[in-house]
Amino acid sequence: MARDSSAGNPISLAGQGHAIAACGGSGVQYHNIPGIDVPGSPYSHVVESGDLVCVAGQVAADSAAGRGVLGSIGPETAAVMHQIRGILWARRLTFDDVVRVDVHLIDLDDFREMDRVYRGFFTPGRYPARTCVEVRRLFGGCRIEVTAMARRRGPA
Repeated sequence: MARDSSAGNPISLAGQGHAIAACGGSGVQYHNIPGIDVPGSPYSHVVESGDLVCVAGQVAADSAAGRGVLGSIGPETAAVMHQIRGILWARRLTFDDVVRVDVHLIDLDDFREMDRVYRGFFTPGRYPARTCVEVRRLFGGCRIEVTAMARRRGPA
């Protein structure tokens, strides 16, 4: 199903167990990964512009059920970070390429446990810039949402 993505047509890309649909033009590429989207939601899972790779906010969600995979903050954080890892791998990136992370928690009292799990996904000394804020609600009753920005260090 490969077509020229510069013309705005879909292209299938293989990636760590995920098929990715990409559209692009003007040097910007928009990618969606089947199975993690919320039907009818107008966003791209990944947007690439030059060497900047932006990963949309991810929650530990069961997209088929349209609700969050609820639990304590530790397992939810791990599920979100594994999901982001899969998205990064699909774009031939790792957490070492991540330069910025935004974390949204529904309760800042969950910060220590979230941080304990989160730090395990990064190489010590290579932690990205991070913002963590408390929000009133997240999709599907989730406790955490994480957004990431990565910088590609070489050719895709």
